[in-house]
Amino acid sequence: MKAPLSWKTGGLLLGVVFFAAVLLVKPIGVSTQFVILDGILWDTVDSSVVTESTEAKSGYTSSNAYLAKSGGSYAKSVENPLNYSFVFVLALMAGAALSARLRGGVEKAEKSMPAVWRVNFGDEPWKRYLATFLAGFVVLYGARLAGGCTSGHMMSGMMQTAVSGFIFAGGVFAAGIPTALILFRKEN
Repeated sequence: MKAPLSWKTGGLLLGVVFFAAVLLVKPIGVSTQFVILDGILWDTVDSSVVTESTEAKSGYTSSNAYLAKSGGSYAKSVENPLNYSFVFVLALMAGAALSARLRGGVEKAEKSMPAVWRVNFGDEPWKRYLATFLAGFVVLYGARLAGGCTSGHMMSGMMQTAVSGFIFAGGVFAAGIPTALILFRKEN
């Protein structure tokens, strides 16, 4: 089996992809699409959540204030979800599944759990899945509170030299480094 890409090569490739996205389409940001997914599910159960509107800039509005904001653009995305951003999120999930499969599947990943994780938390894969889910939930919740996510604020934002992107990146590292030092205090 081939050795995985180095972090330097992976970082360079990620930068090229982000640059191409910003240049060709628009900045990458994904957390809003989870709100859109919630709206799609809600609209499936209650079709009155999103309605057409001649007054809204997008032509759609919602009884939910969050979906109605920005001239109803979120409501429009709920009604017509096959847009660049939503398809991008679906492609991210498909790409992650494909990558896991090409690397030998989940079972192989469970057997090759990092030693630093084993020393601090044990061998049980369910603990790792639970920790990953909870961490993802906290990050997504925080991203929506901040009005964007790490890919939008930090990666796309810094690429566009937005001051908020640099401030957000500083905050991520200021919180992430002490958290990692506390969680992984035992060395392998």
